[in-house]
Amino acid sequence: MKKAIVYFSASGVTAKRAKELASVSDAMLYEVKPEVPYTEEDLDWRNKKSRSSVEMMDKSSRPAIVEDIPDLFGYDLVYIGFPIWWGVAPRVINTFIDKADLNGKKIYVFATSGGSGIDYALNDMKKTYPFLNIVGGSIVSGAIDKDLYK
Repeated sequence: MKKAIVYFSASGVTAKRAKELASVSDAMLYEVKPEVPYTEEDLDWRNKKSRSSVEMMDKSSRPAIVEDIPDLFGYDLVYIGFPIWWGVAPRVINTFIDKADLNGKKIYVFATSGGSGIDYALNDMKKTYPFLNIVGGSIVSGAIDKDLYK
């Protein structure tokens, strides 16, 4: 099975886990990069006017990303990884999903979080993208030493 890992990381935590997963699953690694990188001020979830707060309050928000979407033709499984923001995937992940060709792919979601579980984010993604074949998901809180998808 040919695998790809697509991830967004604001602080480096998700990036670390994605790289560990790539190492143990023999998967291609792709980082979703916002066109305008997030600053510390942008990520201040306590400030309702911060960039991340404004984006997350608007379900239609699709922050621009660097346009180098990988060709996923031939990949069977695509892991999508992100930090949980406001219980769900950051809107920049939605931008990627909207632009990528994920038809016919198995999707496995993984997330990093300071306290949220995966269920709400997973259900939100299934509701937002009912055409995706989402086969599971998990929170990764420590080092990844085995493939997440069985």
